[in-house]
Amino acid sequence: MDIRVLKGDDLTAVLDDLARLRITVFRDWPYLYDGNLDYERRYLDAYRTSPGAIVVGAFDGGDLVGAATGTPMEDHAADFAAPFAATPYPLDEIFYCAESVLLPAYRGRGVGHAFFEAREAHARALGRRFSAFCAVIRPADHPARPAAYRPLDAFWRARGYAPLPGVIAQFDWTDRGDVQQTRKPLQFWLRNLEDEIPPANPAFTGKTPR
Repeated sequence: MDIRVLKGDDLTAVLDDLARLRITVFRDWPYLYDGNLDYERRYLDAYRTSPGAIVVGAFDGGDLVGAATGTPMEDHAADFAAPFAATPYPLDEIFYCAESVLLPAYRGRGVGHAFFEAREAHARALGRRFSAFCAVIRPADHPARPAAYRPLDAFWRARGYAPLPGVIAQFDWTDRGDVQQTRKPLQFWLRNLEDEIPPANPAFTGKTPR
């Protein structure tokens, strides 16, 4: 697999493939996202136009099999920035790690760590002190929760992230099998990029949230 940061024409060229990846990966638990290409193209256009954005692609030959994205927090949707209003973290010091998606056949190879490392390096280059992401909150007894599901909390903590109490975004999307959108809470996790973290543990890999 080849993992590389995409810019300019290379970035633009993968946006449709990234849209399809998002629809495929986020269709599974815990997002259950019933997506469509029209929305995805509009959403992803921000990565083409934002000078501080990053897209990291994982390729098997010429095929995009995984990708991770990020932007300065103030450049992302207001729904994601608003929860920080009551915190001591200025938006212009936060880099937002958005989606990180990887097809199942390629998990368990350290790609998750590579995605975070590339985005965190980019955040530091932009002068950001903090890196953040958010993960959907689902009830433990949700009927669609797979019996063998293992949350990614251990992976995130291994990378130095911790949940921020009470810092929760609200976002609407249509769950698979539903006919209309419903509002979902998403918990923010944050890491101080000045702190050291333990060496990467390749046992913790997979898909991380938008």
